[in-house]
Amino acid sequence: MNIRSLTRGDGVVIGAAVLLFIASFLDTYSIDGASDSTEYPNAWDSGPTLMSMYLAGIIAAVVIVFAHTQSQPRKVVGLDLGQFGVAFAVFSAWSALGNIFDPAGPFDGNGALTPDAGTGLIIGLIATVVLAGAAVATPLVPALKAPLLGAPRPATPQPYGQQPPAGGYGYPGAAGGQAFGGQPQPGPFGTPGGAPQGQPQQGAPAPGPQSSGGDFSPFWFAVPVPRPLYPEDGSPNPIAELAPGTWYLAVDQRGPGLIAQTQDGRRGVLQDTSGIQRG
Repeated sequence: MNIRSLTRGDGVVIGAAVLLFIASFLDTYSIDGASDSTEYPNAWDSGPTLMSMYLAGIIAAVVIVFAHTQSQPRKVVGLDLGQFGVAFAVFSAWSALGNIFDPAGPFDGNGALTPDAGTGLIIGLIATVVLAGAAVATPLVPALKAPLLGAPRPATPQPYGQQPPAGGYGYPGAAGGQAFGGQPQPGPFGTPGGAPQGQPQQGAPAPGPQSSGGDFSPFWFAVPVPRPLYPEDGSPNPIAELAPGTWYLAVDQRGPGLIAQTQDGRRGVLQDTSGIQRG
């Protein structure tokens, strides 16, 4: 489960679900002319209203958010889990609309008092419409597809071949050694990994081929959502998956893509570079 794969649309869905839960404790209807001491029921006093509107919307939000935190799509009765949640959200909004027109159901009054939609139903309708709208629009609207949690930025950008600060990734040193994500330890020659001055550090990433223009400068970057890394020979099968929240090193540019290097030294082509965050 990767919460960094959540989008702004998922944040709207979560907020709408919280509002819907609060609305379930408010009055479902009110009666003009009734005594001020009259107590009105809430959603928890009506099973059909609770199940079809409030719980359906909350369950839809949970399913949508859970589906977006999975690295691989999951299916329920042949439907993608996220699509199943969207269908539940639309059903919840449709039920809320019906309850607005008939807030008290088969109200058994004397004909002189007419029930109106209460605060709980009005707020619930707004929450379900927002929830369903965000669930449907998130894959279509770029602003909603943006990451909810940005990737952590390093304190300062590091030159090519050096270790990013703690919190990024690093390549294990040889003689001196270093912890994953930590700072290099000085070796016997006073340099990281124990390499003499003027010699490359053992374990440091090897420079990749230069771009056709010869002016490419390697840099650290992070991806907003999980993205596949393909072999440099053009094979269609990914060799790794770049995860949000981790810094990777771009060593060269190939067309619109980047040649990136992973923590374990594997290199491949990142074809989709939209929305990446540079260090």
